[in-house]
Amino acid sequence: MSHYDIVIPTIGRDSLASLLTSLDRCAGWEPATIWLVDDRRRPDRVLEERLGPWGHLPLNVLSGPSAGPAAARNVGWRASNAEWVVFLDDDVEVTPEWAEHLMHDLASAGPRVAGVQGRIVVPRPAGRRPTDWERNVMGLEQAQWATADMAYRRSVLAEVKGFDERFPRAYREDADLALRVLRRGYSLERGTRTVLHAVRPADRWVSVRLQAGNADDVLMRALHGRDWREQAGAPAGRRPLHVATTVAAVAAVAASVLHRRTTAAGAGLVWLAGTGELAWTRIAPGPRTRSEVTTMLATSAVIPVAATWHWLRGLAGRRRLTAQPDPAPDTAGPEQAVPQAVLFDRDGTLVDDVAYNGDPARVVPVPGARAALDRLRERGIPTAVITNQSGVARGLLTLEQFRAVNQRIEELLGPVGPWFVCPHGPDEGCGCRKPAPGLVLQAAEALGVPASACAVIGDIGSDIEAARAARARGVLVPTPKTRPEEVAEAPEVARDIVSAVERLLGEPA
Repeated sequence: MSHYDIVIPTIGRDSLASLLTSLDRCAGWEPATIWLVDDRRRPDRVLEERLGPWGHLPLNVLSGPSAGPAAARNVGWRASNAEWVVFLDDDVEVTPEWAEHLMHDLASAGPRVAGVQGRIVVPRPAGRRPTDWERNVMGLEQAQWATADMAYRRSVLAEVKGFDERFPRAYREDADLALRVLRRGYSLERGTRTVLHAVRPADRWVSVRLQAGNADDVLMRALHGRDWREQAGAPAGRRPLHVATTVAAVAAVAASVLHRRTTAAGAGLVWLAGTGELAWTRIAPGPRTRSEVTTMLATSAVIPVAATWHWLRGLAGRRRLTAQPDPAPDTAGPEQAVPQAVLFDRDGTLVDDVAYNGDPARVVPVPGARAALDRLRERGIPTAVITNQSGVARGLLTLEQFRAVNQRIEELLGPVGPWFVCPHGPDEGCGCRKPAPGLVLQAAEALGVPASACAVIGDIGSDIEAARAARARGVLVPTPKTRPEEVAEAPEVARDIVSAVERLLGEPA
């Protein structure tokens, strides 16, 4: 197992080039892989073409789900098999000593240290006070557990099931993860390494768009209680003032429509006072240029309404969350859409698990395997096999023997579809060995269906983790070799292979 991998979610911003250049110039780093998660809504080959100058770096591009940085980071760490996973944002640059300090940070971490945070430095503007937007970015320097540079043990990420993908923005998802890790009894530390976080250009309405984070604050309270800000070290918000200012604005408009001038005037004065106080709070510490002042006045009139709207939207989402909890592992599945393709693990799932089997005579199908495959053939659903075969890397069997065993399986079970094998050992750091998503992604591409429309049936946790990393559906069919914790963590569990297929087809077990 490699010591650490790097995961970088990206939407293709120009700042990615600066990050890769800084990594290229960094001395003393030897990650097995830099997992670059392309999270654009319409990915193309442009990103890969732009990686040309850094072709000697160990870059591996994965397709993200376009569901926000939390989901993209989950794709990245689940593809890794390193001891540590280091998250970097695509708008930072590492210092030349970053890798050496990172190795020191990780080596100094005790066994109960789950994560080590890097130091974030935001360059100051020269010769003037920072603007409101620049001060907003400078707040990252005091942020706890910011994933602009945060290393976590992969085993702990797996234990807490990674980032909560209900956080769709780059906001609060890192604090939520940290609080769940701390709740498990682990500790988080600050390291010695440093990244530089430049202030990227932004239009004058950026502060209004940032108010969408109020919905995430509601989710944080629902998940972590009333004192979540104290737990996360987050500064107090202005929500009560924003709500009061918004109510005054609504009251002023309503009173004007009803021709109640006194009430309208009073409410209008309250709104004006709230807006003026917010504007001056933002103008006073800044450069006070004409552009900055007009921007603060215009946005301060809109921010309370935007903040209140997103807070109410978050409350509505919290009610839906309470009314519709996540399904339990033993009941989830039948109500979901029928998959467009089903991918099977081989040993322990389709046939008895014979360690490093290279002898076709030792192939014994598991009970019900033929019937389960026939069900899928009747429905016209294509299948494939995805299997780890580290025995090839260890020299315990050859690819020719592996293919001979596969041929015998198809003689007994009928055509299973294309075969996809990872011949690497667990320490080689490839992207195809389960729990990495490589085999799932290869099979989906070969079958011409999206990975998210596939289902994976397997007998151990790495099969389900590979499905999750590829955004596919996973169903665990336990055997005596399946660990209890793997059963507990599986999103769907079936008692046998026939029940698993019936679950996928939405048929009664």
